[in-house]
Amino acid sequence: MSRTPLTSSQATAIGPYSHGIDTGSLILCSGQTPLDPATGELRRGGVGAQTHQCLDNLFAVLDDAGLGPDDVVKVNVYLTDMADFAAMNEAYASRFEPPFPARTTIAVAGLPLDATIEIELVARRR
Repeated sequence: MSRTPLTSSQATAIGPYSHGIDTGSLILCSGQTPLDPATGELRRGGVGAQTHQCLDNLFAVLDDAGLGPDDVVKVNVYLTDMADFAAMNEAYASRFEPPFPARTTIAVAGLPLDATIEIELVARRR
C-alpha cells in the first residue's frame, strides 16, 4: 500500500504529522482544529462556526487530493463539551449531502490549543 503525504496551504499542522495520507484508495485526514489558516488563530463565533472551519480545513486537504465532501465515508468529531452537540450537528449537516458519512462523536477532556472541537475524516476514491 502506498503512503503519500498530503499537505494543504489551507490547513495548519501544529505537530509532526501530515494533513492527510493518500493510500491510493483511501485518504485519511488528520484531525483539524478550527484554526483559520489566514490568521493562525482559532476561529471565533462558537462551535457552529468552528465546525465550519474544521470542515473547511479538511475539505481543502481533500481538494488537493482531487476529492470532495461526497467522497467522505467516515468522520470522527471530538467535542470538549457535549452541550455543543446540537450546534455542531446543525453546522455539520449543512456541509454534507445524504447519504451522510458514518460518524462518531466523542466528548474529550481537552484538545490542542484549547480548541472546543476537532474533526478527522476518511474519504475514498471512486
